[in-house]
Amino acid sequence: MAGLLFEGVSGLAITFLPFHPAIQWTVLAHTLAGVLVLGPLAWYCASHWLDYRRYASSHIVLLGFVGLVALLLCVLSGMVLTWQGLLGVRTSAVWRKLHLFSTFAALGTILPHVLFAFLRAWRDQKTGGVAGYAAQTLGATIVGGSLIGALALLYSGSRYANEFPQDYNYLYGTNRPFAPSLARTDTGTAFDARSLAGSTSCGTAGCHDQIWREWLPSAHRYAAMDPAFQGIQEVMAKQNGAESTRYCGGCHDPISLFSGTKNLFVENLTGLHGYQEGVSCLACHAIRETDVKGNANYTITQPREYLWQWQTNGLGKLARDFLIRTYPDEHNKLSKRAFKKPEYCAACHKQFIDQEVNRVGWVQLQNQYDNWAASHWNQKGNAQKTIECRECHMPLVDSLDPAAGDAADYNRTASDGKHRSHRFLGANQMISRILPLESGEQHARLVEQWLQGTLEVPEIRGKWAEGPIVKVALQAPESVAPGEAIPLRVVLASNKVGHDFPTGPLDIIQSWLEVRVTDDNGREIYSSGKRDAKNFIEPGSFLFKAEPVDQHGNLIDRHNLWEMVGVRYRRALFPGYSDTVQYSIPCPSTIAQQEKPAASGDRRENLEIPAPSAPGPYHIAVILQYRKIDQFLLNYLFGENKLTAPVTEITRATLTVLVKNNAQAAVPKETAVAQAAKP
Repeated sequence: MAGLLFEGVSGLAITFLPFHPAIQWTVLAHTLAGVLVLGPLAWYCASHWLDYRRYASSHIVLLGFVGLVALLLCVLSGMVLTWQGLLGVRTSAVWRKLHLFSTFAALGTILPHVLFAFLRAWRDQKTGGVAGYAAQTLGATIVGGSLIGALALLYSGSRYANEFPQDYNYLYGTNRPFAPSLARTDTGTAFDARSLAGSTSCGTAGCHDQIWREWLPSAHRYAAMDPAFQGIQEVMAKQNGAESTRYCGGCHDPISLFSGTKNLFVENLTGLHGYQEGVSCLACHAIRETDVKGNANYTITQPREYLWQWQTNGLGKLARDFLIRTYPDEHNKLSKRAFKKPEYCAACHKQFIDQEVNRVGWVQLQNQYDNWAASHWNQKGNAQKTIECRECHMPLVDSLDPAAGDAADYNRTASDGKHRSHRFLGANQMISRILPLESGEQHARLVEQWLQGTLEVPEIRGKWAEGPIVKVALQAPESVAPGEAIPLRVVLASNKVGHDFPTGPLDIIQSWLEVRVTDDNGREIYSSGKRDAKNFIEPGSFLFKAEPVDQHGNLIDRHNLWEMVGVRYRRALFPGYSDTVQYSIPCPSTIAQQEKPAASGDRRENLEIPAPSAPGPYHIAVILQYRKIDQFLLNYLFGENKLTAPVTEITRATLTVLVKNNAQAAVPKETAVAQAAKP
């Protein structure tokens, strides 16, 4: 009876008292006591039933039988939950509810059953036995509760130091310790770095292993340790002080930002605590609210930890995993409906510079959110036609994860067996190529497929376009006469991009057209957009780009955006819109050498004289290329030819133009076209 009373009291405490280390110890004690009392309870119930099954029916007997059935259900559901907590990846909500409701049923019948028995004993003047029975039962429960309290005092989890360094510099903002970033904590104080790190523990529990492995090679994972980011951050710190790098920290390096380590200039502004996780699991999932202003305008709350939260092996890990699975409410708070909204992404995927940073005034930078919000992909109030950030960049994948299924989504169910990919596929194909990441090659291939528009997203197939992300169409005459230039018109249409193409920091991103014209023998006749031996794009090429300038009109070419006050040139494709590029391709010439008297009369020099164009078909190929970072910046950060960004061919278009011979040129144009079309 003491065991039953302890189980009832501890179960009610787990259900109704707030999350606390003592309650977590109660979960463990509740489970252990249930296992220990299982044998004696089974023996007692069996013998008790054998004793009373022949008794005449009465309210006491009836309460006893109903209580027995409720107790059996409670024991059965408790055994299932214990098994799932130890060996599964989550406990079933149905079994948890059955365990709770059967507990109430058992308490509601067994307590009156015992009370009536006590009253009968009292009536028969057996008060000594009743008092002793009650004292033993209550005493054992009190001892159990005291033991739990002692265990909670002995170990209550990590002791976080949520304090700024004593020399923390409040250089920017008013009452904004993380300025110039707009990010903030809900307490206004620093967070111990450990409380936002430890993403590996999410993958070692056997629960979110698939999601964790998707995140490992992602750009979010390496947002802080990206070599280019590290290099730019170092330049910014040397020029403006370490405090200025907080501007970047809210999106790229939240663990360092919120722990107060972006305060003193050191060799590595990110790795003071060794938590080099970029946008870690908890840094993202602990965000409480966001604002579409951008620049990391969000509020983060410190997650409350489970006992042995950061253990990755041994009994501590086993107990931690068991607690999360059997006592999941606090853990489930990390999953929020807000994650589905584009406004959640806007906190970081929108950026500006203001007077606090550039000392001049406000300037808009990259802005994926407003692009999307104003585009045809955003059909307000119509989820069947709208495509949101997560539907593209976190496509559904087959899953065995506990997070699989989502009944709250307009097109999903709780049992669809899918979760949203945490690779966050986008346009950064560089990190996974240059860093030794786990499954980095696979991730790089997926990013390239994403850029080329060949990656299938079945969820939105009915409302997404087919083909490449940007379509390229060519227009040119079917034929030209010898010596005529070939007028080439290239039309680029944004086909399935939810925001500008390209998007992001357009001062360093490059997407350009490479034009190649060859004859039937493969000889190159004309080219544009080629890269030289040092990976620079030749001058005069067509590029999508931006050219920001500082207050003196100097070009911002080192990603020194903290000096930016405006843009002198910007070209990108708005979603659903097109752009046109015109080329005039000179017909090829056979080069002849002829001697010409020099002006002095004594020396002779060679002069190139163009001969008539050679007849035949000329093949035009136009390729849309993309790379994440231009070569000038990489040379500046790492030294000449030390590093280059991989180039992805997004799409290409081809056509053939006939350069007619003299006989064909004499034929009227309409006839020549018809003749050229016959073969």
